[in-house]
Amino acid sequence: MSQAKAKKQKGENKAKKSPKGKVPDEKDEVDLSMASIGHPEIFPLVLTTQTQAIFNCRVDEDVTEENCFKIIKKEDIIQDLKRRAKISDFYPIKNVILEYPGEELLVVLDANFQYGQNFYLVASEEAKKNLLKPPETAEEKQEEIKEEVENTVETLEIQPYRPPVQKPWISLGSEKEVEEESVKDTVTKIKYMISRVRRKFGAPITFTDNNASDVKDSYVECTSYQDKTFSIKMLEKDVGIQMVPKVRESSTQTKWTYPKNAATQYFPRELSDGEKEDYLSSEKLKEFLTSVHLRMEIALQQNEIMNPFFDDWKALAEDESSSGGKPEVYLQAYQSFTDLRYPKDRTISCVCWHPNIDGVIAVSARQRVSYEEHINLSDKSLLQQPAILFWSVSDPIQPQLLLECPEDIYCFQFSPSDPNIIAGGCINGQVILWDISEHEDKLQNTKTDADGNKPPAMKDPQSRTETPLVKHCADSPIEHAHKKPVTDIIWLLNYFEDNQTGADSENKAEMPMKFATCSPDCSILFWDIPDTKLSEQPLSKKVTEMNMFYKPRGGPDTSKHLDLSWKPLIKINLCKSGISQEYGSTRIILRVLHCNFKSSERVSARERRRSLKGIKDISTDFFVGTEDGEIVYSDWKIEIENDLPIPVNKKHTQKYTVHTETINTLQRSPFFKDIVLSIGGRKFAIWKEEVTYGAILQSSCSSGRYTAGQWSLTRPGVFFIGRDDGNVDIWDLLKKTHELSYFQNISESKITFISPWIAPSKQHFLAVSDDLGVLHVLEICQALSDPLRNEHDSVLDYFEREVKYLKYCEQEFREYQDLQAKTEQKSNWKHKGRKQV
Repeated sequence: MSQAKAKKQKGENKAKKSPKGKVPDEKDEVDLSMASIGHPEIFPLVLTTQTQAIFNCRVDEDVTEENCFKIIKKEDIIQDLKRRAKISDFYPIKNVILEYPGEELLVVLDANFQYGQNFYLVASEEAKKNLLKPPETAEEKQEEIKEEVENTVETLEIQPYRPPVQKPWISLGSEKEVEEESVKDTVTKIKYMISRVRRKFGAPITFTDNNASDVKDSYVECTSYQDKTFSIKMLEKDVGIQMVPKVRESSTQTKWTYPKNAATQYFPRELSDGEKEDYLSSEKLKEFLTSVHLRMEIALQQNEIMNPFFDDWKALAEDESSSGGKPEVYLQAYQSFTDLRYPKDRTISCVCWHPNIDGVIAVSARQRVSYEEHINLSDKSLLQQPAILFWSVSDPIQPQLLLECPEDIYCFQFSPSDPNIIAGGCINGQVILWDISEHEDKLQNTKTDADGNKPPAMKDPQSRTETPLVKHCADSPIEHAHKKPVTDIIWLLNYFEDNQTGADSENKAEMPMKFATCSPDCSILFWDIPDTKLSEQPLSKKVTEMNMFYKPRGGPDTSKHLDLSWKPLIKINLCKSGISQEYGSTRIILRVLHCNFKSSERVSARERRRSLKGIKDISTDFFVGTEDGEIVYSDWKIEIENDLPIPVNKKHTQKYTVHTETINTLQRSPFFKDIVLSIGGRKFAIWKEEVTYGAILQSSCSSGRYTAGQWSLTRPGVFFIGRDDGNVDIWDLLKKTHELSYFQNISESKITFISPWIAPSKQHFLAVSDDLGVLHVLEICQALSDPLRNEHDSVLDYFEREVKYLKYCEQEFREYQDLQAKTEQKSNWKHKGRKQV
């Protein structure tokens, strides 16, 4: 025993003197493992007598040279580290113990000090298993293999050769896999139809010369680019092959039988009156209803009292934008509207919120065909009557009002001074007017109360009545209407100037309201409403005083509402300068008209309309978007010749080719009256009036086509764009101008129209319609609705910088052209002088 104790004390002293047994500081990163000699899983340890007593691993008592292994629980070592901290002998390898995956660690007595200390820790499960259960040696494995080979040789018998026998092929379903892997043409063929105006049939074709110097850089080229959408490489392809025996084709003559049609009659399975009474009077049904009655009643009350989807934790959190974090941007689904009768198998063409009645939105739908196909299907379209539907946010089940239409409506707008008057444009070119003043009370009753109570129709479904149908009070004759679909309508606000006071005031009663329509037939028509005081009584009650009436062909009796002389006041044909071609307009934007009338010359509104004295002083700039993707900017003025209004261009018409497809959106900014947004094809552009150098901002080509767009009503630098893949792109000019800031998927089909609205409760909504006839009402988040500090000035400053940059580029380009012209002129003079010599 004395020798063992001396040996143990010697080992402890040697371990303390050894540099490997020194406990490193926390700041020093020392590798204590034996990785240098090929054993990274072994960590030498110095276990003092006290530590050996704590973990029952005393030398020559608990562990010996023959039995040198000791299993210690990981939890016991962690407790020792917490209790003794740096004094613990396990402290130098604290991280190794904490990261050990197992629950028990192996500590081995190193009696011969092979690794420099009296103990070492095994930090690997695999090494622990190998030490506790060492693998078999190579000699033992070879002996076992020899014994197995001898046993198999004894049992092996020589089998005679048997040739393979041909068997019939049995189908196990592999032919279906081959058929599934075969390539089939499933892509719908693209159909192009190129038509010409009927009046130009057989007309001679004339070609004109185009001066290349009029184009920038004196070079016209349609450059090709690689579309990433269609650059898909095939990386792997599965091909299946089935081996089958040889087949032989043979034929035989069989008896042919004449096929006959056979039919059978069936009826649905229904319960008899007795079975119904048995089910209703059964005790099992009564017990079920009694058991769930209370839970169902509580659930319904909770849904009415509180919003089950409200996030309380999110409401408790502080505003991330104020704390410097990234705000959460989203468009939350609020409501959706669809009707199985009217918009069935149709696409939504136009969406408008009611200007005065909160929560009421009007929707028009049309067929998913072109104008030429619509004419061919005119007989079938009579089976489904087109209409404009009025929905209420508080009642998504049933429309509140229906406006009867003779044809599919392409666009419509509420009158800004009297929202009861609605003007619409049909797909056949007619212009329609409706008066809904008699149903204004019904629409106002659909609004929710201030306390959030729903209307009686929502509480009691049995109290619902049939949706009223409003007939149109006026429609334009076909011979005086557009020749193609009406694509845009703009109401014009009239003002008059008092020369005595010099003040401008809006005229709502004395002057007739006017609106303009445009169509791809290359014309812009200006219309007026019969000169009656719309603010005092409905249109339908006052037009009856007229002497002449008009009844539309094939429609209802409208002789009580329409004067036969209702025709457009002015017609403007958009012709390209220098050639006989015309612009097919799809969108139009006009400035506010300013009509100057002297106080002494004021007469009745009817005389003012008939004499056309007011419109001769009208002068305005306008933007037009065409079906070829061109943006036309021009200025016109009306002159009276022989009591007829004639539009005259004051400035040279500017044409810009930025878009490659039809312009579907042309909208003026609600914050800057001279800023215009245009959307068409795969690009959008922002323009500024009286800046003829081009667009101040235009985007690059996007992966999908843009189908609709709208400015934000509260943030000057934000606008929304809908795409053909169902996504809505959100652009924030203060954050990024070269790419979109956010996007969100709304529908599986393309977006057809976007319309924003602000509720009295300061909620911001976005109405988005798709090609499937569904209207989605989305709630705009706070990050996209609340304007930033000085956002208006920042966006205005950005637009002004872009305008200055455009002017600078244009000036540099002109100087370069002048220098090039002078150089060319000098070279020509030198060439002539040489010839004379």
